[in-house]
Amino acid sequence: MTVETLRVPRAGFDMEEPWVAPAACEPVRLRRATDGTTPRLTTSVAVWYDDEYLSVLFTATDDLVHATYTGHDDPLYEEDVVEIFLAPETLVRYFELEVNPLGVLFDAVIDSPAGDRATMRADRAWTCEGMFAVLRNVIESDGTMTIDTLVRIPFAALGRSTPHAGETWRANFFRIDRHPRAGDEYAAWQPTMKIPADFHVPAAFGKLQFR
Repeated sequence: MTVETLRVPRAGFDMEEPWVAPAACEPVRLRRATDGTTPRLTTSVAVWYDDEYLSVLFTATDDLVHATYTGHDDPLYEEDVVEIFLAPETLVRYFELEVNPLGVLFDAVIDSPAGDRATMRADRAWTCEGMFAVLRNVIESDGTMTIDTLVRIPFAALGRSTPHAGETWRANFFRIDRHPRAGDEYAAWQPTMKIPADFHVPAAFGKLQFR
């Protein structure tokens, strides 16, 4: 698999405009997770960091929102959701972070010694202390919706200090959209090329290079 690199700039965070990515960010588009083609719905991701937090901004179009879960660590992946997988140290242990369109959070640590779903273990008791998300829904002129989801992830909650310039983490970004007529769609920054769709393929993770 080709491993792509996303350069992550160091920039301040403006709580007055949380859905505006810094000019230095280079947003990337998600592709269909199973084959790398263009998905029906567009999703872009921008990433930056400051002293304490990694910021991840998803900008997604949608034509039918499906989200009913309201409890922390509910199975958000059964409905519409965006997901962040972070492996700061090794691909056999990574963090899974999710946000649904209602702003509900899911967090877990994944131990995956063989690098596949069959042998992985998910620790849902772990909590990413201090993580939060803010969302904005914009109705477009054609009746579709744009959902901006800004996720702030404290480095301390991941057991990490502020990354230094040049530091590299492995990571991937995903989106699941459930639609009763168009069908379910699975999108990824780095497509995992698995049928049925499977996000838990750490070998496919891209690289985050902090600047």
